[in-house]
Amino acid sequence: MGLIAKTSKSTKANFYLYVTVFTSGLCTLGIELSAQRLIGSVFGTSNLVWANVIGLILLYLTIGYFIGGRWADRSPHLTTFYHIIIWGAFINAFVPLVARPVITVAANAVFGVEAGLALGSFLAILILFAVPITLLGCVSPFAIRLAVTDADKAGSVSGRIYAISTLGSLLGTFAPNLILIPTFGTFRTFLLFAALLFVVGMIGLWRVQGMKALRWLWMPLVIAVLALLVRVDDPLRAAAPNAVLLYEGESAYNYIQVQEDTNGYRYLYLNEGQGIHSQWHPTQYAYGRTWDFFLTGPYFNAPPYSPERVQSLALIGLAAGTIARQYTYVYGAIPIDGIEIDPLIIEVGRRYFGMDMPNLTAYAQDGRYMLNYLDRRYSIIGIDAYRPPYIPWHLTTVEFFEEVRAHLTDDGVAVINVGRTQTDRRLVDAMTATLLEVFPSVHAIDVPLSFNTILVATVQSTEDSYLAQNLAALPQDAPPMLRDTLALGVANLVPISSSDLVFTDDRAPVETLVDSLVLNFLLSGNINQLGGGE
Repeated sequence: MGLIAKTSKSTKANFYLYVTVFTSGLCTLGIELSAQRLIGSVFGTSNLVWANVIGLILLYLTIGYFIGGRWADRSPHLTTFYHIIIWGAFINAFVPLVARPVITVAANAVFGVEAGLALGSFLAILILFAVPITLLGCVSPFAIRLAVTDADKAGSVSGRIYAISTLGSLLGTFAPNLILIPTFGTFRTFLLFAALLFVVGMIGLWRVQGMKALRWLWMPLVIAVLALLVRVDDPLRAAAPNAVLLYEGESAYNYIQVQEDTNGYRYLYLNEGQGIHSQWHPTQYAYGRTWDFFLTGPYFNAPPYSPERVQSLALIGLAAGTIARQYTYVYGAIPIDGIEIDPLIIEVGRRYFGMDMPNLTAYAQDGRYMLNYLDRRYSIIGIDAYRPPYIPWHLTTVEFFEEVRAHLTDDGVAVINVGRTQTDRRLVDAMTATLLEVFPSVHAIDVPLSFNTILVATVQSTEDSYLAQNLAALPQDAPPMLRDTLALGVANLVPISSSDLVFTDDRAPVETLVDSLVLNFLLSGNINQLGGGE
C-alpha cells in the first residue's frame, strides 16, 4: 500500500513534466512535417526531398538526445529544462521568419532556372533547423533524468516518458496537414507550434521561479516585431511580368496561385511555379500547350473515326479544368468525371477558370482510388497528374493501367502526359514499355516548344497513320480547334521506343529515374530544359 502511494505521489509530482514531454513530441513531429511543406512549396515532395528532410531531422534529434543526456547529468534542474524548452520555442519561431526571404529567393531561382542558387537555398533552409530540432531532442533524456528518483523504477519511468512523447508525436503527425496548414498556412503553423512550446515552457518556469520567469517575455515580442517586418501575408512568389495576382492560398497539398496577364489569360501555378497547371480565357479554348493534344487520343482508332463517337471522358489530374473545358467545347455536354486530389484546386477552378460545366463531375480524391470506385466506362481516360518533374509512381504501373483498361470502352484510349528532355527520353521509354504490357498499341506525340510527350495507348490494335487518315475524314463542320490539333499531332508524331524497365506496383522507380535525369542536367548546366508542367 505504501509503495502504491509513493508511486502515485511521484506520478503526480511529474505530471507537468509529462505534459511538457507530450508537447515537445507533438511540436517536434509537427515542425518536421511543416518543414517539409516549407521546402516542398518550392522544391517539391519527391523521395529525394523527403529523404533530406527526414534524414537531417533524425540527425539533429540524435545529436539532441546525446547532448540532452549529458546536459541533464551536469545540471539536473527544472530551471535548466524549461530554459531549453523556451529557447527551442524561440528559435523554432525564428526559423520560418528567417527562412521566408530564403524561400522567396529559392522560388525565384527555380522559376528562373538558376540551379545553383536553388540548391543553395534548399541546403540553407535545412541547416536552419539544426539548432531548434537539436534542442527539442534534448527534452526526453533530460526529462528522464529529472523524473527518475528511484533507480529501481528507471525502466518504467523512461518507458512512460517515451510513450508520452511518442503519443504527442502521433498527434503532431496529423495536425499540420489535416488541420493547421489548410487553416493557417505553413508559416503560421510554425508560429503556433512555437507558441505552444513557449507557453508550456513559461508555465514551467513560473512554477519554479515565479515572477522571475517574466523576464523571458522579450522572446515573443521579438518574434512579433520580426513577423510584422517579414509580413507573412506577402505572396511567396511575385506575379510574372505583365501579370496580376488574383489569388494565393495554401491547401493540405499545395501552395496555389492564380495569375492573369494583360491579355486576359489566367494561369494556375502550384508550389514551385515552374509549370502552368491550367489556363483559361473567356473566349479562347486552344492554347498550343500540352492540354490541347489530349484531343488527339481517340483518333488513333481505325478510320473513319467521327467526333460523335466520343461519348465520355475521365481525367485523373483535373487541376482547374482546362482539358474538361476543351472537351466540352469540342464535343458538347458529354459526361466528364474529373479527379483532383486537392479540393481547394477544384474550388479555385470553379471560381477563376470557368470550371462550372454541368456535364463535369469533380471528385476530390486520389486518382487511382477514385477511378476504381467509379463504375462508368469511358471513351478516353486522360492522366495528367504531374508535380513537376514527377509523376506519382502509383499512376505509372502495369496494375494501374490494367485498371484503366477495364474502365475503357471497346474503342477506348488512355492518354498520358510524360516529361522528357531533348536528350533524355528514359521516362517516356519506360512508360511506353509499361503501357505495352497492357495495351496492344502505343503512340507518341512530342508537344512542340515543350519537354512533354503525349503517349496514347489504344484498346484496339492501331497504327500511327490512322491519325492522319482520321484528320482527312473529319466532317466539314468539325470544330476548327479539333482539326488544327489533329494536324499538329500528325506533324509531331514520333516513333516509340520502349526500354527494358517496366513499372509495377512492386517496383516503380519513377523518382529514381527522374532524379537521375535532374542530376544529369544539373551537371550539364541545362536545368532549364527540365519541363514538367505544361
